[in-house]
Amino acid sequence: MPPPADIVKVAIEWPGANAQLIEIDQKKTLSSIIREVCDGWSLSGSEQFALRNADGQQLYITEQSRGEIKNGTILRLAISPMRAARQLLERMQSHGIDARLEALKELAKLSADPTFATEFINMEGLGTLARLVESGTQYSYVNQPMVDVSILQRSLAILESMVLNSHSLYQRVAQEITVGQLISHLQVSNQEIQTYAIALINALFLKTPEDRRQEMASTLAQKHLRAIILNHIIRGNRPVKAEMAHQLYVLQVLTFNLLEERMMTKLDPNDQAQRDFIFELRRIAFDGDNDPSAIEKRKAIYTKDYKMLGFTNAGNPALDFTQTPPGMLALDNMLYLAKLHQDTYIRLVLENSSREDKHECPFARCAIELTRMLCEILQVGELPNEGCNDYHPMFFTHERAWEEFFCVCMQLINKTWKEMRATTEDFNKVMTVVREQMSRALAMKPSSLEQMRVKLRSLSYAEILRLRQSERMSQDDFQSPPIIELRERIQPEILELIKQQRLNRLCEGSGFRKLGNRRRQEKFWFCRLSLNHKILHYGDLDESPQGEVPFEMLMDKIAVSDIKAVLTGKDCPHMKEKSALKQNKEVLELAFSILYDPDEALNFVAPNKYEYCIWTDGLSALLGKELGSDLTRSDLDTLMSMEMKLRLLDLENITIPEAPPPVPKEPSTYNFTYNYG
Repeated sequence: MPPPADIVKVAIEWPGANAQLIEIDQKKTLSSIIREVCDGWSLSGSEQFALRNADGQQLYITEQSRGEIKNGTILRLAISPMRAARQLLERMQSHGIDARLEALKELAKLSADPTFATEFINMEGLGTLARLVESGTQYSYVNQPMVDVSILQRSLAILESMVLNSHSLYQRVAQEITVGQLISHLQVSNQEIQTYAIALINALFLKTPEDRRQEMASTLAQKHLRAIILNHIIRGNRPVKAEMAHQLYVLQVLTFNLLEERMMTKLDPNDQAQRDFIFELRRIAFDGDNDPSAIEKRKAIYTKDYKMLGFTNAGNPALDFTQTPPGMLALDNMLYLAKLHQDTYIRLVLENSSREDKHECPFARCAIELTRMLCEILQVGELPNEGCNDYHPMFFTHERAWEEFFCVCMQLINKTWKEMRATTEDFNKVMTVVREQMSRALAMKPSSLEQMRVKLRSLSYAEILRLRQSERMSQDDFQSPPIIELRERIQPEILELIKQQRLNRLCEGSGFRKLGNRRRQEKFWFCRLSLNHKILHYGDLDESPQGEVPFEMLMDKIAVSDIKAVLTGKDCPHMKEKSALKQNKEVLELAFSILYDPDEALNFVAPNKYEYCIWTDGLSALLGKELGSDLTRSDLDTLMSMEMKLRLLDLENITIPEAPPPVPKEPSTYNFTYNYG
């Protein structure tokens, strides 16, 4: 017959005596049970004793926790929490330093028990502990070379609490503890010690007066704090735990907050020294030779140069930096790019200044808006959030990680602008896409700036569109069997629509630059599909084509029936022959060739990724093959989503046309019933 539910069989230990095997009746009071145990060993004053767990954290048994006792549990008779707290306080105030040290060690262990901690606090134990710390440096175990791990851990925690909760104690700790001593604790293998050390550094950083924080940051940099954290913690042998991740996040936020002053400082248009910074941007971009006479000659056209640099107020570009945020921080970022990555800066400026006015990507305007977005995303000027552990390892890989990330993102903007074939009217749309690209890449937590660059490169505009549609279509209401059946039924119609649009675009034709032309005057050629889809017409032109080129001007032709294959990338004959082109990754990604009888090839390099997708898809449609470009996948997801929603709303009067009229080349006016972005 099983024992009653209120009876548990346990073993109880007492030093120097044989363990008692007893049955505890849970209906009895805890004090009466303790009295029976004391009687078993002839111990008087049972009110001075208590029961504790013998294993694990060895917590005291209370009326609230006694229900957790199970059959076979090993307990230990111990002095009561009140008696233990009183004895420890007496030892902490003794004259011998060794006795006080041993008392503090025991306090470090017992303080994990809430029952003991409550009694210790009720006896004003925290005040006694604070007076011990304040009375002399012999209790600052943080700056001693050989200290017990548990004492060091508790000491760091106590110092952090003192710094955060008392201005006078902060000043005392700041005088006694050096940054070098704290950084040495980051080079140990114990992650708990490392965590408490960073927590204390963060507390000191947070409480340091604003006018001295840059000085403290410089001291931390001189002590190689970033490199030590990177090598001993982030790239250490143990995974970063949640509390450590939180402290790294706090340090990241506090470091970025050093930028707040510049972020909230407006440029003074009347300050010549500040205006010289803007002049330096113009000089690096357009006067690389730094010839004073050349500068003098160009003064009359500075306004034109500032317009080419992408300033909104080309007549007085200083006005572009009067809005906060981002204030002067944007100018700082631009100067860093111009001076430290000069080739990239000059390429970005000159590449855009050579485009048509409406397609220029305004460098300065983009840089200012990017800085504002970075300040918002990375919480510049905000206090750390309690419980957040969103730190980014890549910001610990470079002393100027903020500026380097800005430089990477400026190149991203230029790339995305080209992929979207954007005009100045599309500025906000482009920056919205760029923000999404950055946010998605940051969420992947790249371990270095180079990894961030790779992830951003993979998040092209077409990929962002695909992800958006995929996420919309992955919602629960799109996963039911009827919806899946509907999707399968309408997908062939959508694909046919896309094929017809691609063929219509081939009938309009496109212009291409001739390869291998070494003369200053560029040569062009044009190719278009006949309206009956049977002949490809092509021929040379003297200048870049503007609009459609009549069939009569295209003297050469290829019968579609003679086409044997369409090759892309490195498989193209002209990519194999021209080593210089083969090494150009951008050209390689835009190359395709038509192989036709007898063993001939017509070689193309598309002007951009959009035209490349249009032509390779159109040629696949001509040959009866599947369309596989990123553009097709994006179009398919978008149109499928829209058509399904329309049908689900029972809008029976809306149908998919068999073949839409020819559409313009601009993706921003892509006539599929939706707009890009």
